[in-house]
Amino acid sequence: MVTALYASLSALLLLWLAIEVIKQRRKAQIKYADGGVTALQMARSAHSNAVEYVPITVIMMALAEYNGAPLWMIHLLGVAFIIGRLLHAKAILADKLKGRISGMKLTFAVMVALVAINLFYLPYHSLW
Repeated sequence: MVTALYASLSALLLLWLAIEVIKQRRKAQIKYADGGVTALQMARSAHSNAVEYVPITVIMMALAEYNGAPLWMIHLLGVAFIIGRLLHAKAILADKLKGRISGMKLTFAVMVALVAINLFYLPYHSLW
């Protein structure tokens, strides 16, 4: 299953962002929440944003693959999604708005494409 590749890459992204949060917590010696520390707020924001978008996108990707979407589409969307998530995460951590916007546009484009692909390849005859 091709989606497993992008799920794995997404998991690595989430691990990297979790480590960034841990590093900021250690640096500021903060056990809970963010303690008002900007660097920790940014790290938590980057991680939580990825946690919000990764699961549903990977699920939609797997469903599109399962329902027969061409593998080249899955790869194209998977690569675009990973790039979008990396752009967004790096921009949050660097406090750059431009990368955040580009990353979210790419993420949303992938999600919209997956909605359309899933509706197109949905086996309607099996629904009833």
